[in-house]
Amino acid sequence: MRCVTLPAALSAVMLASCGYHVSGHTDALPKSIKTIAVPAFGNNTTRYRLSDRLPQAITREFISRTRYQVVPDVNSADAILRGSVVNVLSFPTTFDTQTGRAAGVQINVYLNLNLTERTTGKVLYSNPNMEVRERYEISIDPLAYFEESETALDRLSKEVAGAVVSRVLETF
Repeated sequence: MRCVTLPAALSAVMLASCGYHVSGHTDALPKSIKTIAVPAFGNNTTRYRLSDRLPQAITREFISRTRYQVVPDVNSADAILRGSVVNVLSFPTTFDTQTGRAAGVQINVYLNLNLTERTTGKVLYSNPNMEVRERYEISIDPLAYFEESETALDRLSKEVAGAVVSRVLETF
């Protein structure tokens, strides 16, 4: 019995001492930060719904993955995550060989994000040119046509939220 516990104990010591950690579980923000506000994003594009979706998705991600409380009032928050949608580009990636119409589209979204400590104005995280990409298919059958771009924007918002929260916590 002693032979079995010794290797297990050695393995535990080695894993603990070699710097092993699970990605996404670090928290490099100051300990004074307990609340974060995520106000509405600015929007320099014609895709108005995207700037509404992003703060909502980021708020959900902060609530589900972190210890931080997300508050609606920027004046009562310890930190404020401000963002704006700088540009949205979409272009066809595949075409239907029979009709020549687009069958697949890629959308690229460019964001400007800043997390600042409210009382000091200190920038805790900044990414002035975050790029996120999402692809979606377009039905080539007009009778079975389903607009996939809105669903793609939902997926993109979730992807952005996950990436933003991870980068804020790890201060990349």
